[in-house]
Amino acid sequence: MRLLVLLALLGGLGYLFGLGNRPIPRPPGVLAPLPPVQEEIPQGERAPLERPPYRLEPVARFHLEARVLGKRVYRADRAADLAPVDLALGWGRMSDTRVLERIRLWQDHRFYFYAWSGEPPIPPEEIVRSSANMHLIPADAAVERGLRRVRRGHLVRLSGLLVNVQGPQGFHWRTSTVRHDTGAGACEIVWVERLEVR
Repeated sequence: MRLLVLLALLGGLGYLFGLGNRPIPRPPGVLAPLPPVQEEIPQGERAPLERPPYRLEPVARFHLEARVLGKRVYRADRAADLAPVDLALGWGRMSDTRVLERIRLWQDHRFYFYAWSGEPPIPPEEIVRSSANMHLIPADAAVERGLRRVRRGHLVRLSGLLVNVQGPQGFHWRTSTVRHDTGAGACEIVWVERLEVR
């Protein structure tokens, strides 16, 4: 019995650190052609969401279909209990394997970075408009499980709300509401109500 438990544990660890983290291969071509759809919520209709000790103010309804360019799980920063997963997501030509093969992508400290050698594969302003790092707040346990299973290369469809966040000790997070910004404050903060992964 102990041997079976040990084998199951080793198998689980192998999946987690092996196949479970391996990127999903994709053929060339644009896989997620459309940009995010966003609908502003009028100020008077923004009923706050409570996720103690945080208070979330909805700003816009939000829907997105995109390719996962990167995933980062956070366990120790101030917002890890609220938004444990960041996904770097790409649409348009930033979902095309031919473009992505020429760009180096990584995430760190709630930011998303990219670089290339020589000429960029597409104009840098298009990279900015067609990709983003998003802080994802799962609306329930099923969504959180789904986010934690996502791998680079997956295609995801998510729906929910862009939110601003207030928390203890003056904690404040403000979502981006445009796709052309960069640097601090350029990430979308998404309350994820529905998630589909393929």
